[in-house]
Amino acid sequence: MTLTDPKPVMNHQLQRSPADTRALVPTLDFIIPVLNDETQLEYKLRSLHSHLAGSFPHTFRITVADNASTDNTLRIAERLARELPELLVVHLEQRGRGNSLRRVWLSSPSPLLAYMDPRLTIDLSAVAPLLAPLISGHSDLAVGTRLAKASHGTFSRHREVIARTYNFLLRVMTGARYSDAECGFKAIRADIAQQLLPHTRDEAWFFDTELLMIAERSALRIHEVPLDWTDDPDPSVDVVRTAWADLRAVARLARELHHGTIPVSELRAELGRGPHRH
Repeated sequence: MTLTDPKPVMNHQLQRSPADTRALVPTLDFIIPVLNDETQLEYKLRSLHSHLAGSFPHTFRITVADNASTDNTLRIAERLARELPELLVVHLEQRGRGNSLRRVWLSSPSPLLAYMDPRLTIDLSAVAPLLAPLISGHSDLAVGTRLAKASHGTFSRHREVIARTYNFLLRVMTGARYSDAECGFKAIRADIAQQLLPHTRDEAWFFDTELLMIAERSALRIHEVPLDWTDDPDPSVDVVRTAWADLRAVARLARELHHGTIPVSELRAELGRGPHRH
């Protein structure tokens, strides 16, 4: 399946009622954005599918969003989709995590949306606390964190310094209160996503931070989940260059928020739970 550009749907009567888990469409759409991930993909998909089938009490779908892979990633995913009825595969010609998540989430019929980076190995017991506050209506977004005191995992020293420095500068520059903006494990209510995603621009890694910054400025409730995790970083990603690019994007987004390019006042009035606290 090749995904076409979705048309954003704007819902002007949002309420913080519990997510509807009785609908005919899957309650949860769990996105796995992939790019040349043939080595671990089958194991990761089978593990996630088994976990959701055995522990998630509602219907679900796992959507593999292939970002123009040049190895066997797409063929592996399509083979598994013929075996597992809850697995859907979409193929995207344009690369970028932000691009894939925005397009798949905006086209999904499910009331709960989540994603996980296939290179991030987490204890899947974190899935339930990620989704529970969204199902109940308590929170609007939920994010995993590798940097909380209660988290347990292994960074290389180099990557840990960069991750902690990036998130520290993000807090200094924007007043952010979340601890790990770029962690590849997040969930969002679909009604909130439909409102926020049309205001995001980034096609790549900064998408996560962009979404969280707009959500926080809109006075939405963000729930953090400590993770037990290990990381298998993509060797093709220049971490230092990506971090600097993200910091420049933070400055760009801060200017847009300051000048009202993104209508956070309107979003706050319609979606927020109270005034934004700087």
